[in-house]
Amino acid sequence: TFKMTSAPELVTGTAEPEQNGKFTLEIPDIVVLVIYFIFVLAVGIWSSIRANRGTIGGYFLAGRSMTWWPIGASLMSSNVGSGLFIGLAGTGAAGGLAVGGFEWNAAWVLIALGWIFVPVYISAGVVTMPEYLRKRFGGQRIRIYMSVLSLILYIFTKISTDIFSGALFIQLSLGWDLYLSTVVLLAVTALYTIAGGLTAVIYTDALQTVIMVVGAFVLMFIAFNKVGWYEGLVELYGKAVPALTVPNTTCHLPRPDAFHIFRDPVSGDLPWPGLLFGLTVLATWVWCTDQVIVQRSLSAKNLSHAKGGSVLGGYLKILPMFFVVMPGMISRALYPGSYLKLLNKLSKVCMTCIFFPAGMRGLMIAVMMAALMSSLTSIFNSSSTLFTMDIWLRIRRQASERELMVVGRVFILFLVVLSIFWIPIIQSANSGQLFNYIQSITSYLAPPITAVFLMAIFWSRVNEQGAFWGLMVGLVVGLVRMVMEFAYGTPSCGMEDMRPTILKDVHYLYFALILLALTVLVITAVSLCTSPIPEQHLQDCIRGTLSEWLETLPRSRELDLPSVLDCTIAQNTEVITPEEREELRVSVKLFLTESDCSSVENAVDMACVSLGVSQLDSVIIAPPPLSEGETLTLAHLQPLWAELEKIVQSLKAASIGTSDLDKTQLEELYNWAQVKPSSNQVNLASCCVMPPDLTAFAKEFDIQLLTHNDSKELLSSAGFQEAMQESCKDLQVEDWQLEWVLRYTIIVKSRGIIKAKGYLVHARKSAK
Repeated sequence: TFKMTSAPELVTGTAEPEQNGKFTLEIPDIVVLVIYFIFVLAVGIWSSIRANRGTIGGYFLAGRSMTWWPIGASLMSSNVGSGLFIGLAGTGAAGGLAVGGFEWNAAWVLIALGWIFVPVYISAGVVTMPEYLRKRFGGQRIRIYMSVLSLILYIFTKISTDIFSGALFIQLSLGWDLYLSTVVLLAVTALYTIAGGLTAVIYTDALQTVIMVVGAFVLMFIAFNKVGWYEGLVELYGKAVPALTVPNTTCHLPRPDAFHIFRDPVSGDLPWPGLLFGLTVLATWVWCTDQVIVQRSLSAKNLSHAKGGSVLGGYLKILPMFFVVMPGMISRALYPGSYLKLLNKLSKVCMTCIFFPAGMRGLMIAVMMAALMSSLTSIFNSSSTLFTMDIWLRIRRQASERELMVVGRVFILFLVVLSIFWIPIIQSANSGQLFNYIQSITSYLAPPITAVFLMAIFWSRVNEQGAFWGLMVGLVVGLVRMVMEFAYGTPSCGMEDMRPTILKDVHYLYFALILLALTVLVITAVSLCTSPIPEQHLQDCIRGTLSEWLETLPRSRELDLPSVLDCTIAQNTEVITPEEREELRVSVKLFLTESDCSSVENAVDMACVSLGVSQLDSVIIAPPPLSEGETLTLAHLQPLWAELEKIVQSLKAASIGTSDLDKTQLEELYNWAQVKPSSNQVNLASCCVMPPDLTAFAKEFDIQLLTHNDSKELLSSAGFQEAMQESCKDLQVEDWQLEWVLRYTIIVKSRGIIKAKGYLVHARKSAK
């Protein structure tokens, strides 16, 4: 995302004759265009036939079979649409190199995508970003909000700006009919997007990336050769004074810092702190949480290929500085007299086309069409995924896979038709003001989303209430700033700025940082003032289990429940097959609500049955509950540890461990136990640094020290009874006693990611 200011009002001066951006296609140009369309259609048809289009994973995630190089190429082309081509070139012509920092910033954010965000998304087993938030926080309102907001942004910003800039380029450079050219492009785009799903989109994106990069580099060398290479650009750009200027001001004159990326933090048009930090907030939203981008990484066959795609995408994002921004500056250096008129028409990319040899003009058009089509296909596919998985599946919970495939394809057709109807609105915005305003929308809506995803990943205490109200407060504050900016507008160059301080003195990149900080504060405050997530998730599980049971019972026996309540809350849980068992590590942690030793074996047996395994790799037991004022001693641990030793001896567990023992307690247990503890969890919430004596003892006796942030009770007895009461109003909840809660985690050994996790809950009805 980048921001452009309104075109300045010209106060005085004499205009030079306007450059005519149109040119006539010759035979070589037509041949280049025909070859381009043949290649695109061939790759689209080939990938559509090759794709697994009959399943959700096959259509929306390419069967999770993509390798690193098409993923990296698709990351590039999905982001570099025709709007970015023209916008970057135009902003570079107006202000110099600094706008290229928007592209370079993406390089390291893409590394964060591959190494931080994607492992979390893959381990959650999600298809869409709103689905991840639902799994992370529970509930549905955040998921619905994010889905609707994303679709609105895609339809009214990304699609509209791409069509606006692409169609305008074709109209200005070739004089073709705006409707006809746009409809043809949309038809070709929709053909393989609907047929082949994400597989076709990614492979055609890879082809489009090659065309864009090769074509843009060829055109870049031609432009640099004409201007006298970099030294000539520096010299001519500094002299590129337009025919129309404002006396006694620097309006429309080349900036003295045009060849500087880092600019003054107060007076700079792109202040360096904003470029480094504020832009990172927006870039994190674009590259790490946006469905269009992340969906490509989720299609990887494994995490290594997802990381490789991020690395390739990062390298490719270095290039637009050289083949988009600098050619935009060259256009101003070569044609300073017509600079302002061409700025208003957003057609600087067309300027050098006039002097290209035959064939190169066709290549230039092919590059722009590649940018337009690759961006649109990505948006169409991702929008279809969001609508189908997060909205339609919410409306039609029992929808079959075939129905979802049909809905996804029909929604793409809807987007194509909507795009065509957008053309008159876009055509009425020839001044470029609508384009500029739309670009700023994401600057005010992205920071709250970035804050929620960052805190969701890095702080487990964040709950659904905190995330939701953080999003709402951030949305309101962002909308207020956006409405104010639209209402006041941007004063013409040379005029006094009478806008409020929040608009006049706070750069939008600084505002992004402020909005991020505000959202983080709201999320933190609300989360700390409300219950943590585990108990809420477990309560939802119990409600769901009771509801299912009550639906199967006759009305007359509504309260005739079994005497034992066992329920499972799982995330992406599947029974482990014998073939994959060697690749997985299954660990559990047991929380007892009373010191009943028989509960240990019962919990382990239930975990083995639920997960389909004969042995658990690790069993960790939390300290048993104690009376107020009572201190944990070896006597409390011995009965429970004896049960754990029996489990190891019966080969139901490979290793056993403890939790929250200090050095003295761990040493006493180690000296007494026959089966030694292999690990001890330490809660760093109450101990910021691992105790040195505990560390030394663990190292000496080869005990692994782990960290955790669990509360002492994942689910309190009161919380359990409250959930039961809500499920059945007439139930005597006092008769039910929660006995234990077990959390399981399944990790893929070779990749170090979580395949599945969940909870088991056991309660018993007391005898009357």
